[in-house]
Amino acid sequence: MLDKLINTVSSSINSQLNSNSAKKLKHQAHQMLHRSLDQHITLAVTGFSRSGKTAFITALVEQLTMKASKENLPFFEVVQSERLIAAKSVPQDALALPTFPYQNAFASIKDEQPNWPESTQRINTLRLALKYQPNSGIRGQISDSSTLIIDLIDYPGEWLMDLPMLSLNFEQWSSQQLALLQQNPRAQYASELQEQLASLDLNAPVDESKLAQIALMYKMLLKRFKKDAKLTILQPGRMLIPGDLDGAPLLMFFPVNINNETAVVEGSNLAHLKKRYQAYIKEVVTPFYQNYFCRFDRQIILVDLLTALTQGSEVLAEQGRAIEQLLEHFNYGQSSFIKRLFSPKIDKLLFAANKSDHLSSEHHKDLAILLNSLVQQAQNELKFNGVEVETMAMSSICATKSVEVKDKNNVVIKCIYGKEMQSGQWMTYLPAQPPMRALSQHEWPKHGFSFPEFYPQLTPDNNLRHVRLDHVCEFLLGDKLK
Repeated sequence: MLDKLINTVSSSINSQLNSNSAKKLKHQAHQMLHRSLDQHITLAVTGFSRSGKTAFITALVEQLTMKASKENLPFFEVVQSERLIAAKSVPQDALALPTFPYQNAFASIKDEQPNWPESTQRINTLRLALKYQPNSGIRGQISDSSTLIIDLIDYPGEWLMDLPMLSLNFEQWSSQQLALLQQNPRAQYASELQEQLASLDLNAPVDESKLAQIALMYKMLLKRFKKDAKLTILQPGRMLIPGDLDGAPLLMFFPVNINNETAVVEGSNLAHLKKRYQAYIKEVVTPFYQNYFCRFDRQIILVDLLTALTQGSEVLAEQGRAIEQLLEHFNYGQSSFIKRLFSPKIDKLLFAANKSDHLSSEHHKDLAILLNSLVQQAQNELKFNGVEVETMAMSSICATKSVEVKDKNNVVIKCIYGKEMQSGQWMTYLPAQPPMRALSQHEWPKHGFSFPEFYPQLTPDNNLRHVRLDHVCEFLLGDKLK
């Protein structure tokens, strides 16, 4: 019935306009009608590097298109009530962007030696169509079936942390970054860079060679912060994954010690650094934000708390700060008919502590409580603005399974079993109980926390397992499938 209505409108347009204009207007009418009937969702799958965005999208596609059974997704109401007819990937509108490589990602996980998909190196997009039987509202009155369109965007998590730079000039950004470099764990790596920065004469005529040398040193430092310290606030993100900007001058900048009163001498080192920063914001960060982050309807923020806990209190605290900074750059608020058409806002937000299968099942709630404590202040503001917010622990793809062992006193201990990535060996492991709030350095356990990483683990019949992915689907999509 929807297509019939669109075709009727289109036929009248065709009689007045050339075919190209008619096709464009038909496409716009199709999108407008879908949004007005609440049949289209743009889902923001948000997360920093290594948070599991690619695995999440892969699992979501697999579970909805191939494994949507009451046994596998018991808490997804449209599946439990047997109203989901089918789901499939369909052609996307963003013709200039590559399609999310679902088949390649899935092949990595289902390989003879299962491995995690390669991290995303550029923007990808994917469109899913869920055909279902409506049971309420206007859709239930006019049709036996309806289709919900879901658009997903995948991007390098490193690029995400550039969004806070939109509200900072070069002086402010430099001040923030230099303050971070003086704190642990960055300070132990940054002494050589600090020496080079101290030796740079900002008012001297531009020395391209010197600027390139320090920019390379800063880039290598960011890579070390990511690899060794597992830090999150790493700017500019394109230094880590430059894409087609590799070697471009607008990436050759770094923080320097200046203030708003410092005079900028034309042709100086400072003038060039400032010019490059401004070009980066204008030509890279702003289009990235405007093209992909302004029209979301729903959002999931994936957070890898276990890696942060393994690294220490400073890294965990930085995760919380990074999330707070990130939330400032999305449009949140109650949705409505008019807003869906012209100014979409995110009206549901899910904070998801990923990799919950790396813990014993009785500690999943502790992981969710810890994440909730990190975002509590932001949650209050969002809820005040009418946003529905939820926090949960989940795993889009399980890497371990629960096992029980008995100690020497015959006491049953709940452990996990999986193939550990660092050693490549199968191991039974007793994970620690995570704290239920962020601990200060003084409160931090003497020997810290240790949560090993594991390869993905399939079921005996070569399928993926998940933890609460059905809860995630119900929260984010359930009300659109009534």
